[in-house]
Amino acid sequence: MFDTILTIVLVVVTISILLSSIRAFIGPTISDRIVALDTVGLLLISFIGMLMMVQDTHAYTDVIIVVAIIAFVSSVSIALFIERRDLFERD
Repeated sequence: MFDTILTIVLVVVTISILLSSIRAFIGPTISDRIVALDTVGLLLISFIGMLMMVQDTHAYTDVIIVVAIIAFVSSVSIALFIERRDLFERD
């Protein structure tokens, strides 16, 4: 029963990743694109976590940590770019 629920949730998360990716490509504003890309990162982390539960392994833990760090750093750097329109401070 648990495997069936996990399979259904994996399909739903996959559809959510697809829809968020579409929003990231056709988003009318840059804010919509940033939120969509951040959502894709979080959904990817949850997808890998559920895949670990389906396969009953801890092999992808490092992948989850790397994806989370990359998603966080990219969100912060894009927010900084939007705020100042410049990533590097020039004196």
